[in-house]
Amino acid sequence: MAIGQYKDVEQGEINVLEDLKRPLVQEEKIISHKIKNNYQTDNEEETTGSIGMVLFSTFVAVCGSFEFGSCVGYSAPTQSAIMEDLNLTASQYSMFGSILTIGAMLGAITSGRIADYIGRKGAMRMSVGFCITGWVAVFFSKEYFSLDMGRFFTGYGIGVFSFVIPIYIAEISPKNLRGGLTTLNQLMIVTGSSTAFLLGSVISWKALALTGLVPCIFLLVGLFFIPESPRWLAKVGRDREFKVALQKLRGKDADITREEDEIQDSIEILEALPKARFLDLFQRQYIRVIFIGVAIMICQQFVGINGVGFYVSQIFVTAGLSSGTLGTIAYACIQVPITIAGAMLMDKSGRKPLIMVSAAGTFLGSSMVGTSFLLKSLSLLLGWVPILAVAGVLVFISAFSIGMGAVPWLIMSEIFPINIKGVGGSLVVLVNWLGAWIVSYTFNFLISWSSSGNFFLYSGFSLMTILFVAKFVPETKGKTLEEIQECINS
Repeated sequence: MAIGQYKDVEQGEINVLEDLKRPLVQEEKIISHKIKNNYQTDNEEETTGSIGMVLFSTFVAVCGSFEFGSCVGYSAPTQSAIMEDLNLTASQYSMFGSILTIGAMLGAITSGRIADYIGRKGAMRMSVGFCITGWVAVFFSKEYFSLDMGRFFTGYGIGVFSFVIPIYIAEISPKNLRGGLTTLNQLMIVTGSSTAFLLGSVISWKALALTGLVPCIFLLVGLFFIPESPRWLAKVGRDREFKVALQKLRGKDADITREEDEIQDSIEILEALPKARFLDLFQRQYIRVIFIGVAIMICQQFVGINGVGFYVSQIFVTAGLSSGTLGTIAYACIQVPITIAGAMLMDKSGRKPLIMVSAAGTFLGSSMVGTSFLLKSLSLLLGWVPILAVAGVLVFISAFSIGMGAVPWLIMSEIFPINIKGVGGSLVVLVNWLGAWIVSYTFNFLISWSSSGNFFLYSGFSLMTILFVAKFVPETKGKTLEEIQECINS
């Protein structure tokens, strides 16, 4: 992952389908010029359609994002209680924590095809079913196997969510709001995670599992009241439903005639193209967008977010604090306001500057934590070690939340042509979850090897992210999806 009105290239909704095919068909240049000539004056006009349904649809969709965060944040505050109640060993609990990412990887593999086959709403509805099943299994768990199976099911559900929600939001949003609305995905993820952190410190692990059902219920009910993505409906030939959905998003009094014709014309070109398969992603015309999508997800994970997030209490205790509780609460609370700030900056500062500043911040935070552990190993300035560690972690999560958390997902939703969005999206989401598993699984091993070296390694990946974004990632702010494709393939 347009709304206000059909008005132009400005809406993304009209052009996105057409625009996304530009690198594939030479004749499309003629169509593109025709569009620009026919609707050139529309670029100057303000959109007048209602965006109320778009905002409501986005709110419903990001209930899935909140669920995502609830699943991710569940294991940190419940570790000691679950291990005690179910007599789990440390290795068994590590499997419980990491099996979420294994389920999510499987969800990622299938997410694009599912979203293309049963629609964006259908994919979200299916994911809700998996999450509900998983939470119920966790709640009733009395032994290791059912606990892991519940965690696996929730992982599969959020693996699909991680792809379909930003795609859905981007496909119903106008160009000028697309960045901010898509960023709500990340905002609700961190809100869900922070809520789980905070609730987990005051309620039992079984009660916390039941709270995971709440966003599922909101999403399941809300899906009955929001339209399917008009682009997907047009793509699969459901013309009547496509018109109804488009009108519902634009407002009942909006004239959608020209936009409707535009989308239908673009679909005719799309239908002439062969169905995308996995191996098609490595064709010359797609290789650049695949490279950008995969690499930016690698950058997002290997700066160390899941190592820090999964083991933040352990980091504080290792640095010398008597308890990691206060630091963990501060970690949880700081994510939400910083992510809100990132959403506000998304469509003002641009994608590239925001992610580069964010990566610079994660570099600083990781370096501070690494330095604190280095000082501890050298028995120097020991009084400053805990302060430096806590400050470094808070700088790290603040910097990550303002850009690195949300921008890669937004860029992923913007750069893929629609005919490969399903299979291409599945690939990059799979890479993202694979990276999450690698980072979370290796964290304890790296800490045992060298606490300072672990964080200096993360800071090195932050520097690599800055260089990669500066060199390869296009600026997508204020551009239609057609213009983004032109930029990538120029």
